[in-house]
Amino acid sequence: MKDIISFKNELQNIITGNDAEGPGYSVKAVQTFLKKSHSAGAKAESKQFTRAEEERALILYARENNLWVDEKDFGTYITEGAEQKVFFPENSDCVVKLADALFYLSWLDYFNNLLLHNTFFGSTTYELAGFHQKNEKLFVVLKQRFIEVTEMTNLENVRKFMLTNGYVNKKNNDYYHPVLGIIIEDLHDENVLTNNGVLFFVDTVFYITDSFYK
Repeated sequence: MKDIISFKNELQNIITGNDAEGPGYSVKAVQTFLKKSHSAGAKAESKQFTRAEEERALILYARENNLWVDEKDFGTYITEGAEQKVFFPENSDCVVKLADALFYLSWLDYFNNLLLHNTFFGSTTYELAGFHQKNEKLFVVLKQRFIEVTEMTNLENVRKFMLTNGYVNKKNNDYYHPVLGIIIEDLHDENVLTNNGVLFFVDTVFYITDSFYK
């Protein structure tokens, strides 16, 4: 139990701290910027920083840091799900993902999700390529290692992996860790890929509960 508590403290520091170094540091840099924007907005207006205000702040961040990505740089369209579209650039070992944070109430929650994914699944780390706007809608552009699928994923193997690591199966492909206080959802066979018997978690949906900070 001591080890898991130490790991929980590490996760808390990743989410609440301002260290933007290491794998996926570009994701952490944006998350830190959003945290500061939330804090400044709350002090100035004595109210919650809205998603619309987040997007205005992110647009300014993208302009100031030259982080706009043109559609021609996405590569060849491959597929899409509810939250994102996936592209494959020519002569690349990565895929490009265009996401709109549909499953989250705030962009900060979405970037917290990316940080947790990068911590748990280092073999499929998300890196920030930049941002994109289309029809006045904001998207984040991410790069992630391309995983070749050699066999269909057996969801029973995913379930065993999660249970072995202390998670409880809430329903279907959704899991909860009672000690860490995090939820991870949507672990179906398109989000967890298999290469030569090894599971690769490529699309995860993390949520932080109130008990995460306790």
